[in-house]
Amino acid sequence: MGRLICTGITSLDGFIADEQGRFDWSTPSEEVHAFVNDLERPIGTHLLGRRLYEVMRFWENAHTRPGMSPAMLDFATLWRATDKIVYSTTLTSAGTERTRVERTFVPEEIRNLKLAADRDISVGGPDLARHAFRAGLVDEVRVFLSPVVVGGGTAFLPERIRCTLDLIEDERFTNGAVFLRYRVNT
Repeated sequence: MGRLICTGITSLDGFIADEQGRFDWSTPSEEVHAFVNDLERPIGTHLLGRRLYEVMRFWENAHTRPGMSPAMLDFATLWRATDKIVYSTTLTSAGTERTRVERTFVPEEIRNLKLAADRDISVGGPDLARHAFRAGLVDEVRVFLSPVVVGGGTAFLPERIRCTLDLIEDERFTNGAVFLRYRVNT
């Protein structure tokens, strides 16, 4: 059985993008990126909202771009090796390999996916994560706190969701970022 994991790189005040939609302040250092890659290795399927998918499409061809660091090349390989399910009412088809588009998030389908999975599943994008949290499907929350306060924007965690968490791992990085890994209590 796979776990459903919600991961984000956020500002200290909990935003994945600032009020202008920028997230350049969250670009991970090589050290952080290598750590992210190790967390991504067990992921077999990504559940993505449309906006996050459009950002992540970069990784489909990143290995062909000049100047990619070893950690970036490794992540591109990991990205291409996973299945992706994009939830969108506007996309008619996906432009990446191993990707399918679904119109609606159906909790029972995700429960069945988790039961049948031999690898973990990630959920990304605040709107999609909200549906997964409300359905009680999220098993872990992983957050990389960037040493910056942006004052507003797109929140990582959905509003009006309450759950208790157990800290099961933490890590500090030389660039001031901090990783926190929590198990969701059900």
